[in-house]
Amino acid sequence: MRNTRVDAYEDTPRDVVVTGNEYPPHFLLPSHSHRRGQFMYVANGAATVRTAEGSWVVPPQRALWIPAGVAHEVQLDGAASLRSIYVRREAAEAAGLPARCRVIEVSPLLHALLHEAVDLPAEYALEGRDGRVMALLLDEIRAMPELALSTPLPRDRRLARLCRALLDAPSLETDLDQMAAQAGLSRRSFTRLFRAQTGMSFSAWRQQACLLAALTRLSSGSSVTEVALDLGYSSPSAFASVFRRQLGEPPSRYLSHRTASRLRS
Repeated sequence: MRNTRVDAYEDTPRDVVVTGNEYPPHFLLPSHSHRRGQFMYVANGAATVRTAEGSWVVPPQRALWIPAGVAHEVQLDGAASLRSIYVRREAAEAAGLPARCRVIEVSPLLHALLHEAVDLPAEYALEGRDGRVMALLLDEIRAMPELALSTPLPRDRRLARLCRALLDAPSLETDLDQMAAQAGLSRRSFTRLFRAQTGMSFSAWRQQACLLAALTRLSSGSSVTEVALDLGYSSPSAFASVFRRQLGEPPSRYLSHRTASRLRS
């Protein structure tokens, strides 16, 4: 099903429904939730998804799994094409799909299955080829590895407020002492509380926030030099080194080999 409202599939009498939508540049889907789990595949463009627990960046040709009932906001960077697999809660649990949000890899097989499934009727035949395609989709999602493309949000309201502000304007120049003072905490208390609630040091969290912001900007066409200097890296080469260490490839290769083949509209 293409160009479908986000709530049009909820009562479809099928465990698995696949939809496709095209969005204009910088479109914002305000916070909402679904009764079904959502596998949100970004065929073209990039997406940033936020919940009460954290922020996830989905580059081109990757996907985000969002469990049923999780309220989430979606910010799209540039014109975007999304393909979503909506799975009934019971079917998601039976298939062993994750209980928390996570960005996941998309294999060539899963890409091809999505391309095929989006054109099937909403009430496809359960027996036969169409039903097998949908069942195989769940098997392939479960087999996909998780990608470390998230920044957790602390539960403490003071820290969460400051972290959301930093996600809106990430920079390596944001100072730990300044953050602690704005939270009304000593440096030591801030450091301990931040690590306890996020599982990361503040410096590691800040670098992750900058790296994920860089992904969305690069996906939208910004240059490596522009992104690196804007986020506070000392040089484009310093940024590329961090990018490669965290994601396994230099920026140009990470994005280019994924945009070579896209789902057709």
